[in-house]
Amino acid sequence: MAEYDFPQDLRDAQLRLHQVTAAYNQLCRTLPWSVEPAPGWAAGEKQPYTDYTSTKPDSPGYTDHQKSEVARLRAALLELSVTVSTHPYWSTLGPGTVVEGRMALKQTAPASAGAAGPDDGALGSPAARAA
Repeated sequence: MAEYDFPQDLRDAQLRLHQVTAAYNQLCRTLPWSVEPAPGWAAGEKQPYTDYTSTKPDSPGYTDHQKSEVARLRAALLELSVTVSTHPYWSTLGPGTVVEGRMALKQTAPASAGAAGPDDGALGSPAARAA
C-alpha cells in the first residue's frame, strides 16, 4: 500500500469521527427498542424447527435527554463525515488512489488515538458525561 502524508487536520477529523461513532454506538446499545412508548408482544407460537418464540418487552420510549443525545451525535457524525470526505487533500491524490487513501486514513486514525489532543468531553460515553 502506498504511503500517504495526511494533513493533521484531516487525521484529527477522522479520529474524531471514530470517537463519535463509538459514542453513538454505545448510546444506541442502551436505548429502548422504540423511540416512542410502545406495547411489547409475545408471539403465541414458537418458530418452526426451533424453540425460539418472538417476544418484545414494553418500550418506555426515549427520554427527552436520550432524544437530544441521539440528535446531537448524529449531527456530529454528519458534520465530521462531510469534513473528512470533502477535505481538499483528496483532490491532491492521483486518479484511482482516493479510495486506497481513504482506507489508509481509516486505518491510521485509530492508531494515533493515544497521541490525540485533549478531548473536550462533549462527545464521550454517556457514563463519562454523567461523571
